[in-house]
Amino acid sequence: MKVHRELGCGFLEAAYREALQIEFACEGIPYHSELTLQLSYRGRPLKTTYRPDFVCYERVIVEVKALRKVTAIETAQVINYSRPVAWKSV
Repeated sequence: MKVHRELGCGFLEAAYREALQIEFACEGIPYHSELTLQLSYRGRPLKTTYRPDFVCYERVIVEVKALRKVTAIETAQVINYSRPVAWKSV
């Protein structure tokens, strides 16, 4: 919320991502930016990888969105990201 209050709305996601990195550093929040995560299915690695905007504290996924309105697509994305899945950093 600090980033949104400072920058306001109307910028592309890249600006908010960069500002979040500064805020994470100021607040001492450990994070990785665009970490490549390997997905697996039934114990087998998938060719498809996943790159969240940030992984904080080694387990909290942060995705930056710059949208006028949250749609069913973003809602489904949040539900999928919050499910326990087998992933590891590559």
